[in-house]
Amino acid sequence: MGFAVSAATAQTIGFSQIGSESGWRAAETTLTHQEAEKRGIDLKFADAQQKQENQIKALRSFIAQGVDAILLAPVVATGWDSVLEEAQEAEIPVVLLDRMVDSSKDLYLTAVGSDLVHEGNVAGKWLVDATDGEACNIVELQGTTGSSPAIDRKKGFEDAIAGHDNLEIIRSQTGDFTRTKGKEVMESFLKAEDGGKNICALYAHNDDMAVGAIQAIKEAGLKPGEDILVVSIDAVPDIFKAMAAGEANATVELTPNMAGPAFDALAAYMKDGTMPPKFIQTESKLFTPDDDPMAVYEEKKDLGY
Repeated sequence: MGFAVSAATAQTIGFSQIGSESGWRAAETTLTHQEAEKRGIDLKFADAQQKQENQIKALRSFIAQGVDAILLAPVVATGWDSVLEEAQEAEIPVVLLDRMVDSSKDLYLTAVGSDLVHEGNVAGKWLVDATDGEACNIVELQGTTGSSPAIDRKKGFEDAIAGHDNLEIIRSQTGDFTRTKGKEVMESFLKAEDGGKNICALYAHNDDMAVGAIQAIKEAGLKPGEDILVVSIDAVPDIFKAMAAGEANATVELTPNMAGPAFDALAAYMKDGTMPPKFIQTESKLFTPDDDPMAVYEEKKDLGY
């Protein structure tokens, strides 16, 4: 009988995940499953394959199933009001993971995430220091158009380089957070800028696009990390490999364990109604080749990235 009792008390939580567009996203999924298992939570997982309509369908299905709570990593920031209102009417708390929505704050319990503007800022400050006043033309690979990381990581970086006239973003285009698109867009940047001779640095909104771009830089006969500095965000294992090989210069970590703090906040709320802060912020750590990249790679490589 012991099993039936524990099954009855185990919470059922729906998790609407964007997809697996990046290694970081895959690690977030792995860690969410691990954290749920640790706590005896029955996690219902839905992969939206980067489409908002799939996420809205998944949320409606979770509501219909009467889950105890919902975790949502929103693919874009707008268009969530109706479905979040439906969850609220059903008295199902929603926690946002790693991205924000443009809805009223009372439609979700809390959001767990990094300060995305701050991440861009850390990346920009690194480049300001690295170039030390020398003229530097920057190309930028933006994340998915309309997503909060693309908007905020661009803003933070631009704020950091503002007032440093030696630094200028000469080209900026979305690479959709994927390696393939990152490589493709970088190829067009290199062609447009004298085979890359006119480019001093690449700022990529995530490591996966940077990894694709590094390939393009090598194929163009240049040395990534030397001829073109590479700074990106996420800290996925492969960027540490690139760093160890001298092909990348800096990455800002976005921790993939957003679920741990989310489950803790939900547990306290369900136990006695404790309201969490509206935003639970994770740390944004800068890594460079001085941080023993291969050791970091070993630590991270089995997390599903």
